[in-house]
Amino acid sequence: MDTKPLLSSIESELQRQISRLDAPRTGSFHEMLTYHMGWTGEGAGPEATGKRIRPLLVLLSTAACGGDWQLALAGAAAVELVHNFSLVHDDIQDNSEKRRGRPTTWVKWGMPMAINVGDALFVMSNQAIIDLKQNYSAEIVLKAAEILHDTCLELTRGQFLDMSYEERNDLAVEDYWPMISGKTAALLSACCHIGALLGGADEAGQDAYRAFGHYLGLAFQVQDDILGIWGNEALTGKSAASDLIEGKNSLPILAGLGANGKFAARWKQGPIRPDEVQELARILASEGGYETATDAAKQMTDLALMSLREADPQGEAGDALFELADKLLKRNQ
Repeated sequence: MDTKPLLSSIESELQRQISRLDAPRTGSFHEMLTYHMGWTGEGAGPEATGKRIRPLLVLLSTAACGGDWQLALAGAAAVELVHNFSLVHDDIQDNSEKRRGRPTTWVKWGMPMAINVGDALFVMSNQAIIDLKQNYSAEIVLKAAEILHDTCLELTRGQFLDMSYEERNDLAVEDYWPMISGKTAALLSACCHIGALLGGADEAGQDAYRAFGHYLGLAFQVQDDILGIWGNEALTGKSAASDLIEGKNSLPILAGLGANGKFAARWKQGPIRPDEVQELARILASEGGYETATDAAKQMTDLALMSLREADPQGEAGDALFELADKLLKRNQ
């Protein structure tokens, strides 16, 4: 299935939703949102917008259940607006100055304005999900909204854990999974769940799609953790050194701390210097950090694909879902 028409329609729907602020007195506010979304400003274009994987999952799930994906566009926009609201606020909380190679919203306009941009995107996500009333029954719209709102709470829970973990040195591998379930897996799970709901799937079908998105998110995050230490910078576009230097509580690092060897001893001494990264990554791999993470990635990948097979997506959209899953689960390392 050619996903270009879907992606083009997603972009149009997102622009329509965000145009709510395109008014004389709020024109510059609207511009802040269009900049963050990657449509305007220096460096605007496909690299700045991101891949729109989440709304694509909504539409493909809808179509693979036998529904009309065009009727589900507002739902697809809603999840992408939630994703972008979280990115604007994450950039402030993480003190990140760049997003997709461009200055972040808070760097350009200051933190107070950027917080307001994030708030606007969040409100628009709620307005978008309600727009489904044009094509679906009140019962379906209410269920979609419930899934979205539950997911937003999960996102804040995951972000809380992530930030609260930063000051702790007693974390174990079991502390990792609740954090990434909220931060990464919850929204991907919601995308597939909402898509299946809008496509007319029964409860069992919706559960299978939801599980697919959940395990897809877990596998994707574990792979990201692996790439964050041992990735090829030329392929990933980000420094492989960053996770060690930034002191992230990623799965390989928590596994290394659990081994209580040379890696743990050095980690507890304080921040890692750039000149130490290569040797420390080697030590971490030798003490089981790499193996633990790759085993977990494989396990979550298997669970994701098993759930997708159970969901039994149909037609070209079903094939496209398997292709997208394969692409996300087999990134270059």
